[in-house]
Amino acid sequence: MKREILINGSTRETRVAILEDDRLVELLVDRPEIRRTVGNIYLGKVEAVLPGMQAAFVNIGAEKSAFLHASDLIEPEDEEEEEEDEEPAGGRRASRKLPNVQDHLKRGQSLLVQVTKEPISTKGPRVTAQISLAGRFLVFLPDGSKVGVSRKIELREERARLRELVGKRLPKGQGGVIVRTVAEDLTEETIQRELKSLRDVWKKISRKAHFVRLKAPALVHREATLTSGIIRDVFSDKVDKLYVDAPQIHKEIERYLEQLDPDLLQRVVQYTDPTPLFDKFGIESEIRALFQPRVPLPTGGSLVIEPTEALVSIDVNTGSYTGKKDPEKTILRTNLEAAREIARQIRLRDVGGIIVIDFIDMESKANRDRVLQELRSHLGRDRARTRAFQVSELGLVEMTRQRVRPSLWDSMTGRCPTCEGTGKVFRPEVVVRRLERSLRRVAHEKRERRMTVRVHPEVALYLMEDEPGFLAELRKLTGIDVELRDDPVTGVDEFRLVAQPAGRDVTERYAVA
Repeated sequence: MKREILINGSTRETRVAILEDDRLVELLVDRPEIRRTVGNIYLGKVEAVLPGMQAAFVNIGAEKSAFLHASDLIEPEDEEEEEEDEEPAGGRRASRKLPNVQDHLKRGQSLLVQVTKEPISTKGPRVTAQISLAGRFLVFLPDGSKVGVSRKIELREERARLRELVGKRLPKGQGGVIVRTVAEDLTEETIQRELKSLRDVWKKISRKAHFVRLKAPALVHREATLTSGIIRDVFSDKVDKLYVDAPQIHKEIERYLEQLDPDLLQRVVQYTDPTPLFDKFGIESEIRALFQPRVPLPTGGSLVIEPTEALVSIDVNTGSYTGKKDPEKTILRTNLEAAREIARQIRLRDVGGIIVIDFIDMESKANRDRVLQELRSHLGRDRARTRAFQVSELGLVEMTRQRVRPSLWDSMTGRCPTCEGTGKVFRPEVVVRRLERSLRRVAHEKRERRMTVRVHPEVALYLMEDEPGFLAELRKLTGIDVELRDDPVTGVDEFRLVAQPAGRDVTERYAVA
């Protein structure tokens, strides 16, 4: 599979695009106002301990207090069965019995924690007391005690070799290690060098947290920048080319690779063409399409992706593709296409949490299993942890995807001031009926005799074309002299009531549903 990484940098924004077989599969954006905190280590201060929730809230200096669960106070039981996180942080839940949070934490206590999840919606960040430091090949766990190997390294012999190599170089009682996926064929010399580097970083962090007089909350260690993180976690000999259009970032990458893996320097290309990098590779249009709910499929079907507060729903439609004779084959083909595109879209949009997929109903269990297997196969390319469950009795596939930060939808869009995020506004005829009820209330109170009504031009046009006698009837019915004015500043489904001659806005007093 052909893999390429594009890095587009400017003074206010850095964008990283990952392409597989010339298709965009991942987009990461870093701007000062949305700078990520996952992986950062803080000296936090416990603000509240909640035994009923087995959790605590910790002040790390963020806008909202961070959430710390009891499961994040102890080392996971089966470390070797865990994959390394997409982001270098702990926070994995263990199935064993959890400690009582009140036995370990007290209000006002200072505690070293690491961010595992960015603030999302109304929730603050998620943190863990199990610190982890990610290198290119290893993740060092200062409070750990085991050597684990990523499950994505499938050869049993290689897993055993790596576990033995790391175990020999890791002094007993001085931490744990997870061997990352990119560490296949790793040499003992490389292990020794990276392990020493990570332990040195931990010594600096520990010294700063315990021997320098820091007052909680305080930042103790900042995680690598977006570009450095991508080079460390993604850029390997499995990536054909890395293009970067910013000279400063290009120099940083070269310096980083000279220490990390000099053999990869020949794969780095400084892009100097006058055509913008993302335009050259034709992905700007794909980025714009990310914010549309409907995603077309190659044969004419489509997906409809709708994020909600609780979950993300994905609906599969056949659309214009009707096949020739066998409807089951038509449906199977559409569902297989959809499975591949769904795996790509949730990765591209960085959708996390609970996802419910409504594939087109299939009669054959073999076909349902085939679609599920296709989905799981393509989810395997995702750096985030995913899990897809069996097709339910209602024909739905429920799945989860690791969520460490807001989706692109959340981080790059804002709530519409007109529809308040619903995506819907009242029709002009509904607005007119609401206006009529409000003016009846004005007439009932007998306070105002002259009113100016401001409405959106679309509502004014509706009145002129569909209800031309509305104002005359209203004046006769209420006894109020009503003047209508179109106002483009007014929302599509809003109106303003202004009492004359004083010019007072009385909308809140008289407006009704």
